[in-house]
Amino acid sequence: MEHNEQEHFKRELGLLDGTMLVVGSMIGSGIFIVSSDMVRQIGSAGWLILIWVLTGLITVIAAVSYGELSAMFPKAGGQYVYLKEAYGKLTAFLYGWSFFTVIQTGTIAAVGVAFAKFAAYLYEPVSDENILYQIGSFKLNAAQIVSIITIIFLTYVNSRGVKNSKILQTILTIIKILSLLGLIIFGLTLAASSEVWNANWANAWTTQSYHAESSSWLPISGTALITGISAAMVGSLFSSDAWNGVTFIAGEIKNPKRNVGLSLFLGTFIVSVIYVLANLMYLAVVPLQEIATAKSDRVAVVAAEYIFGNIGTLIIAIMIMISTFACNNGLIMAGARVYYTMANDGLFFKKAAQLNEYSVPAWALWAQCLWASALCLTGKYGDLLDFVIIIVLIFYILTIYGIFILRKKMPDAERPYKAFGYPVLPFLYIIVASAISIALLVTKTSTCGWGVLIMLIGIPVYYLTKPKEA
Repeated sequence: MEHNEQEHFKRELGLLDGTMLVVGSMIGSGIFIVSSDMVRQIGSAGWLILIWVLTGLITVIAAVSYGELSAMFPKAGGQYVYLKEAYGKLTAFLYGWSFFTVIQTGTIAAVGVAFAKFAAYLYEPVSDENILYQIGSFKLNAAQIVSIITIIFLTYVNSRGVKNSKILQTILTIIKILSLLGLIIFGLTLAASSEVWNANWANAWTTQSYHAESSSWLPISGTALITGISAAMVGSLFSSDAWNGVTFIAGEIKNPKRNVGLSLFLGTFIVSVIYVLANLMYLAVVPLQEIATAKSDRVAVVAAEYIFGNIGTLIIAIMIMISTFACNNGLIMAGARVYYTMANDGLFFKKAAQLNEYSVPAWALWAQCLWASALCLTGKYGDLLDFVIIIVLIFYILTIYGIFILRKKMPDAERPYKAFGYPVLPFLYIIVASAISIALLVTKTSTCGWGVLIMLIGIPVYYLTKPKEA
């Protein structure tokens, strides 16, 4: 039965499409915003760049480790399938449950709201300050409506087949890469000043945190430093997440045994390089103090105003709108494939296992759309990012440890591609990611704790909804 199901996906995506899906899903609004909070946490140029380099490194390590898994199981559902093969159905279900309740839908909601916030630069009435309706403590604002409309629109495009969404994804992502590179080049040629650069790097490794109440910097060390570094890493990790989306659509990729792993490596590598360059550009153009105090954390807007003058704000707003739009297209496309695969395993609503006449899981797409839209209305997406990042890290760690398990469990399975640097690099990833997760749980218990709680609620749900099997 399952074998026939898999045949109905059309293999229409090549290596370029796969790579653009990875890049497109990774670059959302983060790179334009998060460096501001990162500088407030650690207050030094050296640490800012080091954290971005480290994030890039562990992301690429994770991606090339996934290459082995994607070549072993070149089916739709990606990471969910790897977890099922390594640990069994319960762990896979917990991933799918977290993925649907928080990870994918929460990210879609956050990216949708970022789109709307920057759209307000072009058309004031769509800002989140325009309250349309209020009942008790619940406020409905224009930005939430705009983000929901974009999510519905992209879900509709995706429900009409993978070809349309693929063309949209590839074109928007190429525009996005070129505009980011353009911003970096213009920044370094037009606005970079040796004074700003030298001042920013004067105390490159002196760690300090910024206190808005007193507008002052206080030196940090010891535990406070660990807290600062882990808090700063949430930003860079969130900006570098969602690279695993291409594994979910493996069922629609040509020659997946080669192309999934290759697009994972190329995509994460390209993005990591762009991110480090973008931050070097920020440090060459904007004084550290202004990076930390950028209005609403929009560090890219401040940089663009230095580069292009007043029109800089509009340039960035349009870039971020294109960027977040393409990002959500990739997230929406990839997410539905996970629910489809779960439904085939009897772990999600049966209807999610149906493909429509365009060979895409339309019901799963609309279910995802509905819940992501609901999350837009909570307006608590800042907290959602903390929820998301902790669960994401936990499952990345489990998946990569799964490589070790599967090497023991299935020693003779065909592995067209082996994890690069095994066992050292995958093990290094596990250690670094575990350290970050523990630091987050200790320092951001209130929000990260909720993330873990939502994941654990999946355990009783699994046993209550599990079909009776002989």
